[in-house]
Amino acid sequence: MAWWGKALGGAFGFLIGGPLGALMGIAFGHSFDRGFGGLGDGVADQERIQAAFFTATFSVMGYIAKADGRVTRDEIQLAESVMSRLGLSSEMRESAKKLFNEGKAADFPVEEVVRQFRRETQRRVTLIQMFLEIQLQAAYADGVMHPAERDALMRICKELGIPAAELERLEAMLNAGFGRDSASAGSRTSVADAYRILGVDSDVSDADLKRTYRRLMSQHHPDKLVAKGLPDEMIQDATRKTQQIKTAYETIRESRKQ
Repeated sequence: MAWWGKALGGAFGFLIGGPLGALMGIAFGHSFDRGFGGLGDGVADQERIQAAFFTATFSVMGYIAKADGRVTRDEIQLAESVMSRLGLSSEMRESAKKLFNEGKAADFPVEEVVRQFRRETQRRVTLIQMFLEIQLQAAYADGVMHPAERDALMRICKELGIPAAELERLEAMLNAGFGRDSASAGSRTSVADAYRILGVDSDVSDADLKRTYRRLMSQHHPDKLVAKGLPDEMIQDATRKTQQIKTAYETIRESRKQ
């Protein structure tokens, strides 16, 4: 059963509180006011992480979309695209939309939300990176990143403990097509884009290139992402990313042979 089906039934009431719990209460129509409780093991721990990821992702997307003063149709379509990638039911789409709208509010406590998200995910680097990739996509939804959106992302990175250089690396990967639906597994990847997708310079040694490739494949491996807290429904997205990484690596190897 999908974890969000349990969420609608109020299964997270005893698992999470704080600003994320308050947002969940608005989105799902339940009261999450019993505090944090202790982090559980096994299923309970996984559900808690998944709930935090879902709640933070869509509410912060709304915050990013409104950062430049207005929300465009492109930004709304990007949010709907993420909902499709997550395989959300019609009920969960409505919950995600409520979270998105909460993020647009002038008094949205973004620092507190992101800080709790980092704590709830127990600093799982891969999940935090995936969260940031989605927020970058939201900032670029209309084709450009507004200075106010960049400032918002920098504040988010500060709360996540992510340096500016890492944000720039992920931004370069995104602009090369990494993680985007338009960059399908069968599409042709240029050598320049291949380097950006792997986040390395063109003068990287073969040994370092191979190490980077293996690290990225491990980070985005679907089974590992599920084990680290992401629901099974995201396996298609993870599979697409691993295919893009593999294609980029093979493109570079072929170019070096020539």
